[in-house]
Amino acid sequence: MAVKVAFLGVGSYVPAKVLRNEDLARMVDTTDEWITARTGIKERRVSSNGEATSDLAAIAATRALEDARLKADDLDYVITATVTPDTPFPSTACYVQNKINALKAACFDVGAACAGFIYALSTGVAHVRQNPKQKALLIGAETLSKITDYTDRSSCILFGDGAGAAIVGKSETDSDVLYTSLGSDGTRTDTMILPGGGSRNPATLETVQNRMHYMRIRGREVFKFAILKMRELMAEALDACNMNPEDVAMVIPHQVNLRVIEPAISKLGIPIEKVAVNIQKYGNTSAASIPLALDEAVKEGKIKRGDIVLLVAVGAGLVWGVSLVRW
Repeated sequence: MAVKVAFLGVGSYVPAKVLRNEDLARMVDTTDEWITARTGIKERRVSSNGEATSDLAAIAATRALEDARLKADDLDYVITATVTPDTPFPSTACYVQNKINALKAACFDVGAACAGFIYALSTGVAHVRQNPKQKALLIGAETLSKITDYTDRSSCILFGDGAGAAIVGKSETDSDVLYTSLGSDGTRTDTMILPGGGSRNPATLETVQNRMHYMRIRGREVFKFAILKMRELMAEALDACNMNPEDVAMVIPHQVNLRVIEPAISKLGIPIEKVAVNIQKYGNTSAASIPLALDEAVKEGKIKRGDIVLLVAVGAGLVWGVSLVRW
């Protein structure tokens, strides 16, 4: 019989600085009404110049350890999902390890954009099932403000910074990660991309002048794909576990856009009251969005032990993931 794996603790952190729609209206040709109507976002958090992704991640990780009543020495893995690493190498997970003093853990990053936390979850769960004595710290953390083009009115309104963390280990109850599915479509790599700075386009004066070190997004394509794929993934997970939408206590979707989340959910017949939505406060925080929303939902009492929780995300790659959890 497969080892059951439970969430032992969760935590999150967002930077102090708030960037409101009104602030963006002074930077580009936009308005609060325009942004709200098209995205559901009212504000987002922005890290300071000296604040790196690992700084946010370490605070979220410490809070997850406190929630789980564990010490950093209890961790066997630190897995960080991010597209905004402190440095190309070493991994951001190694920086986090040093900050929280988890010196017994193996550390590595996962690069799966907005679906990164579900990829990290899948990896951590696999390790625990293989060795039930192990515990894995899973982090989704981003400082997207560092790669946001604040001259592009169509994309700069979307993104914010934040971090969320969870610790998984052997379950002593009925709690379990019941189902996880991952996927990707590499033929669509140019749909969402950071074109400069890698081996394809190393940093040069030209790449900087052409603003190639900022995200580029074909928003309309992403919008259409995300609605259909998120709906498909959720239906697939429920079917695989012989469950119905009524069995779900809470959906934790990637906070991509309220106009994506609402139609994706409504087609399944799940009321919006059962959906964790915080995009109005934080915007799209990529890999951080699911663990950040999960932590808030748990702390607010919206999720209790035994509840069925559905996690779903679509991101750059294109990549996607879904997980069904008995909390």
